[in-house]
Amino acid sequence: MYTTTWSKYLPVIRILLKRSVTEAQTLSLNRIDFERAGSGRKAGYKFTIEFTKGKVANLISSSLLASDLATVMLADEIIFQLIQENNYEISLNTRFQLSLKHCGKINAPEIAEEEAMPA
Repeated sequence: MYTTTWSKYLPVIRILLKRSVTEAQTLSLNRIDFERAGSGRKAGYKFTIEFTKGKVANLISSSLLASDLATVMLADEIIFQLIQENNYEISLNTRFQLSLKHCGKINAPEIAEEEAMPA
Protein backbone atom coordinates (compact mmCIF):
# COMPACT_ATOMS: atom_id res chain seq x y z
CA MET A 1 0.00 0.00 0.00
CA TYR A 2 2.86 2.41 0.86
CA THR A 3 5.61 1.02 -1.39
CA THR A 4 5.13 3.67 -4.09
CA THR A 5 5.26 6.44 -1.49
CA TRP A 6 8.39 5.03 0.14
CA SER A 7 10.01 4.56 -3.29
CA LYS A 8 9.64 8.32 -3.82
CA TYR A 9 11.78 8.95 -0.73
CA LEU A 10 14.28 6.14 -1.38
CA PRO A 11 17.05 8.24 -3.06
CA VAL A 12 17.14 10.60 -0.06
CA ILE A 13 16.98 7.71 2.43
CA ARG A 14 19.97 6.14 0.65
CA ILE A 15 22.02 9.33 1.07
CA LEU A 16 20.99 9.79 4.70
CA LEU A 17 21.88 6.18 5.55
CA LYS A 18 25.41 6.83 4.31
CA ARG A 19 25.60 10.10 6.27
CA SER A 20 24.26 8.47 9.44
CA VAL A 21 27.65 6.81 9.99
CA THR A 22 28.95 10.13 11.34
CA GLU A 23 25.75 11.40 12.99
CA ALA A 24 22.04 10.58 13.19
CA GLN A 25 19.95 11.94 10.31
CA THR A 26 16.34 13.14 10.13
CA LEU A 27 14.07 13.44 7.10
CA SER A 28 10.80 15.35 7.28
CA LEU A 29 8.14 13.52 5.26
CA ASN A 30 4.95 14.85 3.72
CA ARG A 31 2.07 13.56 5.85
CA ILE A 32 -0.41 13.92 2.97
CA ASP A 33 1.58 11.44 0.83
CA PHE A 34 0.96 8.74 3.42
CA GLU A 35 -2.62 9.66 4.23
CA ARG A 36 -3.52 9.44 0.54
CA ALA A 37 -1.82 6.08 0.16
CA GLY A 38 -3.29 4.67 3.37
CA SER A 39 -6.72 4.28 4.80
CA GLY A 40 -6.92 7.94 5.78
CA ARG A 41 -6.79 7.31 9.50
CA LYS A 42 -4.08 9.20 11.30
CA ALA A 43 -3.19 6.62 13.93
CA GLY A 44 -0.47 4.03 13.58
CA TYR A 45 2.12 6.16 11.80
CA LYS A 46 4.76 5.68 14.49
CA PHE A 47 7.28 2.82 14.26
CA THR A 48 10.88 1.69 14.71
CA ILE A 49 12.73 -0.75 12.45
CA GLU A 50 15.97 -2.33 13.64
CA PHE A 51 18.22 -3.66 10.89
CA THR A 52 20.75 -6.04 12.44
CA LYS A 53 23.11 -8.30 10.48
CA GLY A 54 21.30 -7.51 7.23
CA LYS A 55 17.81 -8.35 8.48
CA VAL A 56 14.90 -6.74 10.29
CA ALA A 57 15.53 -7.62 13.93
CA ASN A 58 12.28 -6.50 15.55
CA LEU A 59 8.59 -7.22 15.00
CA ILE A 60 7.12 -4.76 12.49
CA SER A 61 4.32 -6.85 10.98
CA SER A 62 1.69 -4.88 12.90
CA SER A 63 2.64 -1.72 10.98
CA LEU A 64 2.05 -1.86 7.23
CA LEU A 65 3.89 1.45 6.95
CA ALA A 66 7.03 -0.04 8.56
CA SER A 67 6.75 -3.33 6.67
CA ASP A 68 6.51 -1.56 3.32
CA LEU A 69 9.51 0.65 4.14
CA ALA A 70 11.60 -2.39 5.11
CA THR A 71 10.56 -4.18 1.90
CA VAL A 72 11.47 -1.19 -0.30
CA MET A 73 14.79 -0.69 1.49
CA LEU A 74 15.82 -4.34 1.27
CA ALA A 75 14.92 -4.41 -2.45
CA ASP A 76 17.30 -1.52 -3.20
CA GLU A 77 20.78 -2.84 -4.06
CA ILE A 78 22.76 -0.01 -2.48
CA ILE A 79 20.70 0.10 0.71
CA PHE A 80 20.76 -3.70 0.98
CA GLN A 81 24.57 -3.60 0.82
CA LEU A 82 24.71 -0.92 3.54
CA ILE A 83 22.37 -2.96 5.74
CA GLN A 84 24.54 -6.06 5.22
CA GLU A 85 27.61 -4.17 6.47
CA ASN A 86 26.08 -1.99 9.23
CA ASN A 87 23.34 -2.03 11.85
CA TYR A 88 20.72 0.72 11.67
CA GLU A 89 17.67 1.92 13.54
CA ILE A 90 15.02 3.66 11.44
CA SER A 91 12.10 5.30 13.22
CA LEU A 92 9.13 7.45 12.33
CA ASN A 93 7.52 9.75 14.87
CA THR A 94 4.02 11.24 14.91
CA ARG A 95 5.32 14.45 13.29
CA PHE A 96 6.33 12.42 10.22
CA GLN A 97 10.04 12.74 10.85
CA LEU A 98 12.03 9.72 9.75
CA SER A 99 15.16 9.26 11.89
CA LEU A 100 18.08 7.18 10.65
CA LYS A 101 20.67 6.09 13.19
CA HIS A 102 23.82 4.07 12.54
CA CYS A 103 24.22 1.47 15.30
CA GLY A 104 27.64 0.11 14.43
CA LYS A 105 29.45 -1.82 11.77
CA ILE A 106 28.99 -5.57 11.51
CA ASN A 107 32.30 -7.31 12.20
CA ALA A 108 33.44 -9.99 9.83
CA PRO A 109 33.21 -13.40 11.51
CA GLU A 110 36.51 -14.58 12.84
CA ILE A 111 37.86 -17.79 11.37
CA ALA A 112 38.76 -20.26 14.07
CA GLU A 113 42.09 -21.99 13.71
CA GLU A 114 41.74 -25.68 13.08
CA GLU A 115 43.06 -27.86 15.81
CA ALA A 116 46.12 -29.88 14.89
CA MET A 117 45.33 -33.50 14.32
CA PRO A 118 47.60 -35.96 16.18
CA ALA A 119 49.91 -37.73 13.75
